[in-house]
Amino acid sequence: MAAAPIGKHYLGTIGLQVWTVRNQLDHDIPGTLRAIKSAGYAQIELMRTLNARDFLPHARELGLGISSAFIDWDALAQPSPDHAAALTETVKLAREIGLKYLVFGYIGKGSRETIAQMKGHAAAANAYGRQCRDAGIQLCYHHHSFEFAPLEDGRTTGWEILVHDLDLDLVKFELDVFWVALGGLDPVKTLQDLRGRVAQVHLKDLAPGTPRNWDEGAMPPEAFKELGRGGLDLKKIIETCATTKVEQCHVEQDQSPDPLASIATSLQYLRGGA
Repeated sequence: MAAAPIGKHYLGTIGLQVWTVRNQLDHDIPGTLRAIKSAGYAQIELMRTLNARDFLPHARELGLGISSAFIDWDALAQPSPDHAAALTETVKLAREIGLKYLVFGYIGKGSRETIAQMKGHAAAANAYGRQCRDAGIQLCYHHHSFEFAPLEDGRTTGWEILVHDLDLDLVKFELDVFWVALGGLDPVKTLQDLRGRVAQVHLKDLAPGTPRNWDEGAMPPEAFKELGRGGLDLKKIIETCATTKVEQCHVEQDQSPDPLASIATSLQYLRGGA
């Protein structure tokens, strides 16, 4: 009897975070979306909510779903009246096009180095999470590896603050297993520890032997691998996603010399191929 596909729990809804193919999209949105559909993906996760209308007609024609999109991160990380208006517009658009998730996905350097800054971001996310919830949308926080670095007291990390301060009813996590491992944590244990608080997961693989790194801007491109071509125990990670009730998984590969080939390779792995 053939073994069950590694990604069996999520293949029917498997997404691709389109950051993976950002350069291709810059030149040809419909052609790139056709390639994503041909590779076998069920949906895409958008880099920006406010340009969703550039994607919607093509995605709908192809039968590609869109349930999740990133907000403009600085609108939360750098509060202002203009940003508040943009956040409200984002919720309005997300509701209009039927998104299930909005994702707060980054905090820039200079705004993430102190305990006070990180607690402020958690409070802002909670407030926006309430606004999203009132519109029937789930806000998620997507991390990188900087959250795992010690802050100014040398002990507390941004990650610890987020886990403690984010209201579990208002803000879920979108866990990225690559950045968790790179930051020095075990993805499986992290999923278990956050049971019920992880709505979405980014699946990507990490080159074996890559040293811990808290600076996402200093990553060698070759550290990013297609699923099954790196050193993460993705089979166990995906099983843990299922047992901890993760709702949605998206493939992502930040760097690749041939992104369209890479996304096909990663999906083949999830289907049980070599």
